[in-house]
Amino acid sequence: MLLYFRGCTAREKLTSISKATERILKAAKINYETLEDEQCCGSVLLRTGFVDDAIEQMNGNLKDFEGKTIVTSCSGCYKTLKEDYKKYLGVDLKVIHISQLLEQLIKENKLNLKGNKDLKVTYHDSCHLGRHAGEYEAPRNVIQSISNLVEMENNKENARCCGSGGGVKSAYGELSNSIAQLRIKEAEDTDADLMVSACPFCKLNLSQNSDNLEILDLSEFVFEHLDSIDLDKDNDDGEIQ
Repeated sequence: MLLYFRGCTAREKLTSISKATERILKAAKINYETLEDEQCCGSVLLRTGFVDDAIEQMNGNLKDFEGKTIVTSCSGCYKTLKEDYKKYLGVDLKVIHISQLLEQLIKENKLNLKGNKDLKVTYHDSCHLGRHAGEYEAPRNVIQSISNLVEMENNKENARCCGSGGGVKSAYGELSNSIAQLRIKEAEDTDADLMVSACPFCKLNLSQNSDNLEILDLSEFVFEHLDSIDLDKDNDDGEIQ
């Protein structure tokens, strides 16, 4: 069974991301489940030095993960579940990031997408998915299947941080905003029509610091380009909000 682990940001603050992801999974006819009482993966506790608390949090989550393949929206969740649960608990979970699943679904022609090669999109590499987990190509392949990818000057392993990770957004708000604004300026210099990120936390900080450039999560971007899907199916209000 596939478990869609939404993560704190997509579950609580940017629900449009989790809704878009679930609509894509349904469009691809994938059987999946979510956790009714989903808890934090423990990433933030680890990054801010509360290792013992993080281990307690991770141990509490294990019962929900047994025997399942986990797909995450959040790059921080992906890195934590895939690498840190093994490092601290000795547990080897089967985890994939949504960008990797989307790439697979597109290759297998399980999603009908409306391409627009006139649309210029730049991609922001999140630190956890990129430098930490080494995944650079899957999100780019997804974007290129739909639109024209234009790279920022600093990309892949040299990409600038969005400014929100490691507790910086919570503890040093002004610094976090200034880092995000540098990244927005770099994206604007590409003349892209929009920026896509593959991490809800990155989208949150970048969008809060962007006056003109539209920022979308990868799942939102793919959802917007689905060719045919019944928006009312399994959706009380029929909208992604």
